[in-house]
Amino acid sequence: MSLLGEISICILAPNLRRYGKVREVIGNESGACVMEQIMSVLTAINGVIWHEYVLYVVLGVGILFTIRTGIGQYRALTHGTAVIRGKYDDKDDPGAINHFQALSAALSATVGLGNIAGVGVAVALGGPGAVFWMWMVGIFGMALKMTEVTLSMLYRNTDEPDNPHGGPMFVAAKAFKERGMGGIGKIVGGVFVVTLLVSTITGGNMFQSWAVSEVTRKDFGVPVQVTGIILAVVVGLVIIGGIKRIGAVAGRIVPFMCVVYVLGALYVLGMNLGELPKMLGLIVTHAFSPAEAQGAFVGGTFGFALLWGMKRALFSSEAGQGSSPIAHSAAKTDEPVREGIVAGLEPFIDTIVVCTITALVILSTGAWNRGPETSFLAGDINVVEVQGDGEDNRWTLDNNYLPPRSPDARRIEGEWNQAAETQVFMLVDVGEVDPQSGTTIQRLNGAVNYDPDVGDSGQFVVEWEVIESETKPVLMHRGVYVEYPGASLTSHAFNIVTPGMGKYLVVLAAWLFAISTMISWSYYGEQGVVFLFGNKAILPYKLIYCLSILIASAGFIRTDAELDNITALGTGVMLWANIPIMLIFGGIAMRAYHDYIGRLKRGELDSHAPAPISDVVEGKDIE
Repeated sequence: MSLLGEISICILAPNLRRYGKVREVIGNESGACVMEQIMSVLTAINGVIWHEYVLYVVLGVGILFTIRTGIGQYRALTHGTAVIRGKYDDKDDPGAINHFQALSAALSATVGLGNIAGVGVAVALGGPGAVFWMWMVGIFGMALKMTEVTLSMLYRNTDEPDNPHGGPMFVAAKAFKERGMGGIGKIVGGVFVVTLLVSTITGGNMFQSWAVSEVTRKDFGVPVQVTGIILAVVVGLVIIGGIKRIGAVAGRIVPFMCVVYVLGALYVLGMNLGELPKMLGLIVTHAFSPAEAQGAFVGGTFGFALLWGMKRALFSSEAGQGSSPIAHSAAKTDEPVREGIVAGLEPFIDTIVVCTITALVILSTGAWNRGPETSFLAGDINVVEVQGDGEDNRWTLDNNYLPPRSPDARRIEGEWNQAAETQVFMLVDVGEVDPQSGTTIQRLNGAVNYDPDVGDSGQFVVEWEVIESETKPVLMHRGVYVEYPGASLTSHAFNIVTPGMGKYLVVLAAWLFAISTMISWSYYGEQGVVFLFGNKAILPYKLIYCLSILIASAGFIRTDAELDNITALGTGVMLWANIPIMLIFGGIAMRAYHDYIGRLKRGELDSHAPAPISDVVEGKDIE
């Protein structure tokens, strides 16, 4: 079979499983799929670019610039707020959009599905301690954002005042050229653009498309391919208009979606108010000590919590990636540092506020360590060795018939859904400690299908996976857990409090978040393409970008681990490219920062009364 054919089979496999045809079509259920091979390669790459020492470096750089700015986070929360109100706007300054719209465009790329799906992944795999490390990224990420945006503003290209270009690629090209190393600057800038495009297609595009397709399918039974087509059309219509249309759309969507989502989350937290002190305690204690297995959570070490908390927070806030400076470079201002200070608000809003609220919803409702949704009777299911495949030490389960959901599970999520491609798992003890999670417990996953030919009215069946273990795994108990990947876990948490709430609130938020994020990331990638190939490449790039939305919603991503493999690659490679640029030229940004703050303290900066909120949101020039 050709490579294209194998990939097609892998993409179709989730749908074919529903009709019991996977065994016939692919002839091999042991994981020979090309997509699984790709995931294995991505796992190996991510193991290098996300080594724990890389996380320490990123956190250390954030601490470094926090010290060098004199705790500049304070300036972001005070002066930055005044700037976005239009107090320092001047209609004659170069740029395309005002400070508020630039912040909204950048926030639309950060406040998104990372706050719903990414937090769910972090807590599900890293435990409560992951939230603490998300906070650390949020706090010190404010200093990272201030520095990288200030640098990009200092070196942005304003040859076209109404259409400026900026970002770390321009910093590298111009700053190295000033030092007589123009060739090196072009190479470094080009390397950054390559990493930018990788992140654009993976985290800024495919992650968003998959996550919104998955949660829409789960709650409304809409085929993921249909969702992908709608997303591609909507995003395509917006990005054709360029940064001004993106800024205008983001300026309206971002405030609305944040308010709707936060109000819904605060309602859930109000219903679980008594649990919040305990959850906050768990967040702090498990940040530095192992979290024991409980319910659906298989346990995690300090290092596991650190890894997942920082990875998902960096993905959500984009601190240190060098992406949001591209949006901020379009801001209308003649003071580079001013926009850098505004950018410092991003990680605070994204991580400290929105991500924390999502995490507390998942923790306080018990969604992270939820119980089983059905159980087999004693003796009805056992671990058995796979026979006849020529390999030893391969195990699976011997009962494929899924019992009905428990009454409580039916109240929260309803009966098993024939239209949904449900993933379930049971817990087994393999006898060997996983060095990352610190436990011997593993998930044994299965795909749920409906077989209409069993019995009088059909039966739900499970296609259990095969796992490898030197010793026979021991079934922990007979409970069956449902896999709620990404945004689905957050939706489930809302449903625990008010059944059906997650179905509407999270799906609405997911659509708004996904669209806003994809339109902003399309602009980031576009600026990278312009840097490498010029304006002639913009239209082909936009077509490829929309096509990627369709590919991601084709149904080949099925689990949190596969989802993380894709998004972690993009985030990680950008950090490797951008952090060195910040360290090499960060001193330039710091000198400009302290000069600006000195003039601010001395009252030398022109200001006026804040503009009406409606004018700020609509981007009207201040007269």
